[in-house]
Amino acid sequence: MPEMTITIGGRDFEVACQEGEEHFLRSAAKLLDNEAAVLIGQIGRMPEARMLLMAGLMLADKAAGLEDQLRAAEERAVVAERVAANARANPERVEVPVIPEIVIDSFAEIAARAEALADRIEERKAG
Repeated sequence: MPEMTITIGGRDFEVACQEGEEHFLRSAAKLLDNEAAVLIGQIGRMPEARMLLMAGLMLADKAAGLEDQLRAAEERAVVAERVAANARANPERVEVPVIPEIVIDSFAEIAARAEALADRIEERKAG
């Protein structure tokens, strides 16, 4: 079982870990050291047990916040999947114009001219 020295809050600690887990231990120690550095910067030197306790609580608070965010994201994903499944099961009918609007406008203009011509012809016949 590998033995390692980790530094947290300027203090060295001898710890052991499983073979191949050294990287994870270093990463965890770095997280704890970062929190300890914040505490020492704010409060100054403190007893080792208190520093480790406070740094651990700060990390636990961050982890709890991340768990809450993850849970909320998972709930949003479930709702989005339900909405998508419902949309697939009940697709809305969407009509897409096949005739361009300019053609429709042109036909309307031609129809108006034809009606005007028809009115003139009717007037000439009557007159």
